[in-house]
Amino acid sequence: MMNIPVGISACVLGQQVRFDGGHKRSVFVTDQLSQHFRFHPVCPEMAIGMNAPRPAIRLSEIDGEIRLITRNKSELDLTDKMIAFSRQKVASMSELCGYIVCAKSPSCGMERVKVHLANGQSKEGGGRGLFTEQLMTMMPWLPVEEDGRLNDPVLRENFVLRVFALHDLYQSTQTLSRRALIDFHSRYKYTLMAHSPVAYRALGQMVAQIHQTALEDFFIEYRLAFMNALKQRANRRSNTNVLQHLQGYFKRALNAREKEELTQVIAEYRQGNLPLLAALILFNHYLRAYPNSYLQRQAYLAPYPQHLKLRCPL
Repeated sequence: MMNIPVGISACVLGQQVRFDGGHKRSVFVTDQLSQHFRFHPVCPEMAIGMNAPRPAIRLSEIDGEIRLITRNKSELDLTDKMIAFSRQKVASMSELCGYIVCAKSPSCGMERVKVHLANGQSKEGGGRGLFTEQLMTMMPWLPVEEDGRLNDPVLRENFVLRVFALHDLYQSTQTLSRRALIDFHSRYKYTLMAHSPVAYRALGQMVAQIHQTALEDFFIEYRLAFMNALKQRANRRSNTNVLQHLQGYFKRALNAREKEELTQVIAEYRQGNLPLLAALILFNHYLRAYPNSYLQRQAYLAPYPQHLKLRCPL
């Protein structure tokens, strides 16, 4: 069992810290992800001295700036206090491999948070919570997702994959070396190919020139490019391309019946009749029968624990 450090809005973990004294507990988070993630709960509003329950707050655009204002008669402006706390807190969380934030929150929302205008209307497209804005600005490589969006199976799978991949990167480079980075990149070749063929080629060229850059600078540049690539979601077409590449490694090992079976499963996946997991189970079965050290190291075949069942609908 892993112990991956992940930040989270305290209310999503079930803590009663919302303005009304309630919470927004996520069953997926508490019942499944908690088996692998070590959560670091934060409630920015409580952290800046507000209680639960408390007056609601909202984002308002005032003179072209987004401000955080209490929704009571006093209308206190908490913007500067929230930004100061956010910057200090984010600076102390460099070990995190992901963050789950509370949707629609004026402090934690990731997107489409309601922004009030002076004319009584709301800003088109909304905005981002002030804490999450600082988090994503200061740690642009970090996987960040909203609790509500984790109900989407594709977004859920992509977020969890990115968290496990970043943790793998950190674990693989505890002793930072060019060899460690090259080995890590090699293991994620097909994962990158599935998510972004363009980034796959660009990162390959970057790694080929690893000796031309100071190692610490290379790591920072590589981490950002790698995580941005995984942010692009793999699809049926790109996964099929990867499966066909993997199939090539078995040309000489499989007999005629096995080759036909593998070809048929890939075709059924491409047509949408089977989930990706079905093809991967068959690949892993053949790897046990016909070991291949290079393929067995590929993160694509097992990017996270199978019991999470994240690839079933893909």
